[in-house]
Amino acid sequence: MPTAPRSSPLALTVLALLHYKPLHPYGVQRLIKDWGKDQVVNVSQRASLYRTIERLHGAGLIAVRETGRDQQYPERTVYEITDAGRRTARAWLDEMLSVPRQEFPEFPAALSNLLLLTPEEMADVLDRRVDALAEKLDGLESALAEGKERGLPRVTLLETEYLRAVTAAELEWVRAVAEDLRTGGFSWSKEQLDALAGSPVEQ
Repeated sequence: MPTAPRSSPLALTVLALLHYKPLHPYGVQRLIKDWGKDQVVNVSQRASLYRTIERLHGAGLIAVRETGRDQQYPERTVYEITDAGRRTARAWLDEMLSVPRQEFPEFPAALSNLLLLTPEEMADVLDRRVDALAEKLDGLESALAEGKERGLPRVTLLETEYLRAVTAAELEWVRAVAEDLRTGGFSWSKEQLDALAGSPVEQ
């Protein structure tokens, strides 16, 4: 029996969309964008989508339903989910929802190396992040309002709700840290850092 590929947001989304209906890869990509799933799943590289589909097919989680051609498009392979794919998708979903994972996003890693900058430089870069987060939050709130106006059920907007909540919390925190840096409410000394390092660094 083929070994099931490792779970990933993109692989789970492909299985979930094929659970909805059989699709060709372009149809999968279009639905990911049309349904706003590109907020949480990276499909900017079409090659990564095709590689994921190949892995799912090789593992027996999806199968070829038909290969067709029409006047507008070249030959397209339509895939459907298998019973094994349905079981795997449910298992992946259960684990992703219930078990917090240790992830390594860029922003916390950058925060851990902020000492490369002066306090003034830290405040400046965080101010720029505040502007970007505020713009992102506006976009998420607009997307939620549009979804409600269209009468979409809340279950289809949960990922946007989550992103709005996380973005709002991050915006509040980053804004407060930048303000503390500017007003002196957040400071440190070389002596403190040397003590943490165990001994002063020789000049």
